Order: sequence, then structure tokens, then C-alpha cells
Amino acid sequence: MIREMVSNIRWLGHDGFLIKAGDKNIVIDPYELESAVEADILLISHDHFDHCSVDDAAKVVKPGTVIVTEKDSAAKLSGDVRVVAPGDSVEIGDVTVAAVPAYNINKDFHPKGNGWVGFVITYNGVRIYHAGDTDFIPEMGALDVDIALLPVSGTYVMTWDEAVEAAKKIMPQIAIPMHYGGIVGTSEDADKFKAALDGVCEVVVLEK
Repeated sequence: MIREMVSNIRWLGHDGFLIKAGDKNIVIDPYELESAVEADILLISHDHFDHCSVDDAAKVVKPGTVIVTEKDSAAKLSGDVRVVAPGDSVEIGDVTVAAVPAYNINKDFHPKGNGWVGFVITYNGVRIYHAGDTDFIPEMGALDVDIALLPVSGTYVMTWDEAVEAAKKIMPQIAIPMHYGGIVGTSEDADKFKAALDGVCEVVVLEK
């Protein structure tokens, strides 16, 4: 089932993903989309322009789309917006979305006090963690997830080697690198992340 879910995860570039959960499309942090995607559920991690892109959100929202986000992004969006903070969860049909902390510990781009989030999406017993923009934070040790989407670029988030330590703490069955190839980070970061986790957990580097 976990492998099947990985095949239903499409990287949209940067931190953006499309996850197919049964008959639902879950879109996360769409930015500079190259093709049309319709979302039944839209998740926005925080209000920076490359995550809460109002133009890209408008491209994916349709009648009935449920938007789950934190308070700052909610102020920029319209429609069926469900505001969450770390520790909250929302059930949308057979999908559960839990908001988890996402913040910096050695830089100031994403302060903990802002209440910005990552997400744990549960569908059909499989738990997928989208870390949002974050460093390797203590709360990751409490996660119980099967698939982890982790930033690897450094600058605004974890470096690839910090992401390796995060993966070792979280111990998902499969890790997928993100937050590279756009504003910061390169495919080399993803490749180093994968090589360093050889024998620890499976790493799948998705093509855009």
C-alpha cells in the first residue's frame, strides 16, 4: 500500500505536490504550475509567496475545494478555508489532515511563533508527512509516518545533511526530497540526500 501511494505522488516543483487519494486530488503548496491541476483538497503551509501563491491557488481551486491552511495564508485566500495551527486536524471524507509544527531554529525566515505548519495526511492507513519550510526540529521525533517529504536545499530550510538526520529520526519507510530546483537548491542536494540514506530508508527522487 505504501509503494502504491508513492506512485500516486507527483512532484510539482519546489514544495508543490499532487497526491491522489482515491477519488480525491490533494494539492500542496502549488507554485509556478506548468500544467492545470484540480484540487479537492488544497493544503498551504505558510504565507510566503512561493507557498501561498494566490495565482496558483486560483488555478487549482474548483467548486467544493476544501482549503486547509494557517491563519496568515487564510487571510489571502477565499472559499471553504479551514484554519489550523500545529496540533489541529481536519477530516475531509476519508482523508485526515493533521497540522504539525514547521519552523527555523538557526535562522529567522520561519519563526516558531508564527504557527506555520507542515502536514501529516492519512489515507487508507498510509501516513504522508509534508514538512513545510522547516529545520530539523525536536517535534519530528514524535512523528509516526510512512512517507516523508523533506526539504533539502538549505538557506531557508534544512540542508541536505540536516535532512538526512531528520530522516534518521523520523524513520519513514520512504523519504522524498523537496525544496530544490527552483528558488534555491539543486538536484545535487537531492542526490546527496539519497546517497547518505542508503541502507537506512528508501529514498525516491521524483522527476518534475
